[in-house]
Amino acid sequence: MGDEYTFQQQARQNVGTLNSSGVKRIVTTCPHCFNTLANEYPDFGGRYEVVHHTAFLAELVREGKIKPLAADKAITYHDSCYLARHNDVIAEPRELVAAAGRPVEMARSGKRTFCCGAGGARMWMEESRGRAINQERVREAAATGAQTLAVACPFCTVMLDDGVRETGANLRVVDLATLLSEAVERRKAWNARASGPDE
Repeated sequence: MGDEYTFQQQARQNVGTLNSSGVKRIVTTCPHCFNTLANEYPDFGGRYEVVHHTAFLAELVREGKIKPLAADKAITYHDSCYLARHNDVIAEPRELVAAAGRPVEMARSGKRTFCCGAGGARMWMEESRGRAINQERVREAAATGAQTLAVACPFCTVMLDDGVRETGANLRVVDLATLLSEAVERRKAWNARASGPDE
């Protein structure tokens, strides 16, 4: 939000704590934290392998350690600006969408994503003019025909959930980790039905 002095103080303190604990790998659910830890903390002596949770989960699915079962429901995915545009994390979230359902892309996606507004601290601001960014993005998601809007950022979740309420769109906003968990439970239920009752 622009307070560089406070950021630098906090970064030095955090790096000291992480380094003294021997941290080598960090998994984060927040694209903003991902970006900060991976790209800014090295300036303060914090060099870690930083992995976003979508990449971590996609790896587990590829390795067969997590076994989801996709449903036949359309899911559209909102690329967070700090994942797609800033850090090229584009393929892994889509692997999770495909593992949970039927992917449907919005017109603006990937590197050309349309920001929900949370990344510029708009989550704490009141809109004063024009159309709200999060409402515009919700309209784009609804236009795909999907009823599920998948996200991979806690800030996007709040912004887009607000946009759904404000526009009245028929969309469920849900993190990819939750969709994957539901797909794993679906696989377990399917396996239980397929094996039949115990003899």
